[in-house]
Amino acid sequence: MASVRFKNVNKWFGKSKVLHNINLEIKESEFVVLVGPSGCGKSTTLRLLAGLDDITEGDIYINDKIVNSLEPQHRNIAMVFQNYALYPHKNVQENIVFGLKRAKASKELIKNRLDKASIMLQLQDLLDRKPAQLSGGQRQRVAMGRAIVRDADVFLYDEPLSNLDAKLRSQMRYEIRRIHREYQTTSLYVTHDQVEAMTLGDRVVVMKDGFIEQEDSPMALYLKPKNIFVANFIGAPSMNILDATLYPGYIELENQRMPFDKHRVKKAIPSNGEQVKFGIRPDFFQDEQHISGSESLTTLKNVQVDIVEPLGYDREFNLKLGDQMLKARLDLRTEAQEGETINLCFDMNRAHVFDIESEKNLTLGI
Repeated sequence: MASVRFKNVNKWFGKSKVLHNINLEIKESEFVVLVGPSGCGKSTTLRLLAGLDDITEGDIYINDKIVNSLEPQHRNIAMVFQNYALYPHKNVQENIVFGLKRAKASKELIKNRLDKASIMLQLQDLLDRKPAQLSGGQRQRVAMGRAIVRDADVFLYDEPLSNLDAKLRSQMRYEIRRIHREYQTTSLYVTHDQVEAMTLGDRVVVMKDGFIEQEDSPMALYLKPKNIFVANFIGAPSMNILDATLYPGYIELENQRMPFDKHRVKKAIPSNGEQVKFGIRPDFFQDEQHISGSESLTTLKNVQVDIVEPLGYDREFNLKLGDQMLKARLDLRTEAQEGETINLCFDMNRAHVFDIESEKNLTLGI
């Protein structure tokens, strides 16, 4: 196991700066996920740690040792790629143990590690097959088996599930989590899929345009986003962000006034109000018809149902409030149909207020 640290890391490609002062620490045995849209710098960050790209400025440490000039093969890192990177002319067994044979490991060590990895990944019956004879999920398991037998200090995952269908992605998320529980290897995982980030990471790092926007536990990011970008990127569906006016004792949303404690925001509120962005997650809405009288909730009245999307246990409601659109995820008890209106209740303590210009969260505790 190893710790990893990025200290004031910057990266330029020609005249284009793609990473801006990255400071990040990964503790021993921690599973950290880098998440963000395409071009945000997450894969570049991974490649710098692997030694596949050179650092422009700053330092990267593995176990408190600077590795900037260390060749990739000397960093004791195992990497799982998006495209599997298997040798097509070698069978499964040969692909898994290739690195060990190059390192001239003993036959006994190779056999023991191959047996353990193939059992864990359920590859025992596939060891003689070539990659062309395998499904996408099986190929990815082989790629992970090759990483496991290396007994590396750090595992790196570069969007390993992006080529798989939804069912296989779910299965492989389970496998990756199980492998981490078994080996407790320090891991850095790159993805653009926030579901992978939320389900796999001990800690999630949200990136945008080469900057770290926020890093925290998955639930802290979900409940306490620092800005509108994080609020929108984390959570499926994303947070509702609505135009509103904040006053000292209430917030006004499409001519509806809702009580709001002025002490919940970090700045003084002018008596004539201030234009803000109001955020509430679709999961936090409840149908007023199914709320007990003892619950102290805020209500949005006469919200028009536009489109209803059945999702099995619950439904996703696409709604209109005045000129604005919002979403609510409600359970099967809600029978409102398209074209009808509904009253939605929510806990105002779970709502957020964002500054229009900076897009930062103004709510206290963030």
